[in-house]
Amino acid sequence: MHPVKQYFLEDLEIGMRAEYERMVTEEMIESFAEVSGDYNPLHLDDEYARTTMFKGRIAHGMLSAAFISKIFGTVMPGKGSVYISQTLRFMAPVRIGDTVLTTVEVTAIDPVKKRVSFKSRCKVGATVVIDGDALILVPSRAQAAAA
Repeated sequence: MHPVKQYFLEDLEIGMRAEYERMVTEEMIESFAEVSGDYNPLHLDDEYARTTMFKGRIAHGMLSAAFISKIFGTVMPGKGSVYISQTLRFMAPVRIGDTVLTTVEVTAIDPVKKRVSFKSRCKVGATVVIDGDALILVPSRAQAAAA
């Protein structure tokens, strides 16, 4: 089992942040293509990718975006949280060997609807590669006690 943290709605405050860092490998890109069915040669074929504006292979944008999901599902808020929505703006490519630093930050809390808004961002070095916002349904302590 993989460790999963849990923040209840009552634990969260505006400005709280969580991070996750991961290097993108060729194997990850190939596995993501297999799972998603996205076999675009831009991600998998060196020769083809060199002819594009990127001048080489790039990772699927949604592969890097999955790192945002990893934080929400296992770090903050973690256990029991449910995605409501996510916007993504893909700003720059991620390449094999790049280390992606993913950060989420609480921007608003709606205690009545039990929804928390987050800023979500992925960076490679100083370059923002994905910028977005998310809305997450977060369990409260009362819900957990009633279960």
